[in-house]
Amino acid sequence: MLNVPSQAFPAPGSQQRVASQGRSKVPLKQGRSLMDWIRLTKSGKDLTGLKGRLIEVTEEELKTHNKKDDCWICIRGLVYNVSPYMEYHPGGEDELMRAAGADGTDLFNEVHRWVNYESMLKECLVGRMAVKPAVPKDCHEGKRVLNGMLPKSQVTDTLPREGPSSPSYDWFQTESSVTIAIYTKQKTISLDSVIVDLQGDSLRAETFIKDHSYLIHIGLSHEVQENFSVRVIENVGKVDIVLQKRENISWKCLGEPLEKHDSFIPKKDTGLSYRRCQLISKEDVTHDTRLFCLMLPPSTHLQVPIGHHVYLKLSVTGDCVSVSSPEGDFKLSKLQEVEDLFLLAAGTGFTPMVNVLNYALTCMPSLRKVKLIFFNKTEDDIIWRCQLEKLAFKDKRFDTEFILSAPSPEWNGKQGHVSPALLSEFLQRSLENSRVFLCICGPTPFTDEGIRLLHDLNFSNDEIHGFTA
Repeated sequence: MLNVPSQAFPAPGSQQRVASQGRSKVPLKQGRSLMDWIRLTKSGKDLTGLKGRLIEVTEEELKTHNKKDDCWICIRGLVYNVSPYMEYHPGGEDELMRAAGADGTDLFNEVHRWVNYESMLKECLVGRMAVKPAVPKDCHEGKRVLNGMLPKSQVTDTLPREGPSSPSYDWFQTESSVTIAIYTKQKTISLDSVIVDLQGDSLRAETFIKDHSYLIHIGLSHEVQENFSVRVIENVGKVDIVLQKRENISWKCLGEPLEKHDSFIPKKDTGLSYRRCQLISKEDVTHDTRLFCLMLPPSTHLQVPIGHHVYLKLSVTGDCVSVSSPEGDFKLSKLQEVEDLFLLAAGTGFTPMVNVLNYALTCMPSLRKVKLIFFNKTEDDIIWRCQLEKLAFKDKRFDTEFILSAPSPEWNGKQGHVSPALLSEFLQRSLENSRVFLCICGPTPFTDEGIRLLHDLNFSNDEIHGFTA
């Protein structure tokens, strides 16, 4: 980490020093209020001088940006160009200049620890500090400090030669909390990219970055409370895991590395991890389908991404179900700018279509229509038939077609199996050149045959996604 400036902050004569009547503020010029600053950040003006690029900043480069009209400050590993903010700062320009061209983390914590600087300065973000390998210090005999900056020789697994850049992590603390910051170097990170399990003093945090998995696995040096929070700063690809201390004492180190700690490997090479969930309720959906409601333990953060699935392990005599980490290779980017979406499902293959359908109707502005072609044996097998028909009535972009292979004599709808004739009839674009995407899921023979027929109908691999377990 960088060296903190030696001078006191705020300075002894500063207007921001706390006096008996409280902290005084520097009078701001007309048009330099907080609301004026917010308006400026939303104006689209380039406040970094880098035209939207994010860079890695070396300590040497940071030191060169130490003037009022070119002032960079590092806070918790992130570097901001605060020159545009100078006239808006309630404490005055001189206070910001105390940390010009340097690491102001401790100075910031001393005065502004409660301020959400990441939101306040997000349009001023230059990038993150370039990490230097550091010689680990002893926490106590036989234990090493963990700060995410170990030399490469001490990383558990050899980093891949291809794929995304290897992430890093660091940690910092306040009197009552410990925050583990993961720097992914990717802007596509979301909350469903992160899985955190806290079991006793063992913390396991897995972050999925494209097709790779980055694992933080630590035996914590002190006890923490069961509840914690996870937040993602998407525009910089940063993940914060905030733990609450059981005792308000200063930690000398984060803890000891456990199996595969600080590893970055292809996701296909990682095993599934499970956590025990409580079964809250179960509900009959059809004669052979049930809906289970499970509650994650408070010491777990897990969200299943759209188009992904989990595995379950169930003890025959128990009310707990073990739930795996999400699996799947579906990417939401495939749905960008899609105008016609077709969902082909057979039986319980309808399951992944639920979230895809919901996302399409709520988050795809380019969508003209989405059609579900749902194959089942009998009417009794159709999952959520009533809800689907109501949705089709409510949203004119959505249509559903039920096709039965063993219908009763009273059935007036379509019947048969997946075939060129049926697909040709139902897969009609809204416009001749509409951008189209197709999802298909069901028993393996159904999915394989469906994909083959779609190819015969001149749909390309880029336009088809087959869900597999």
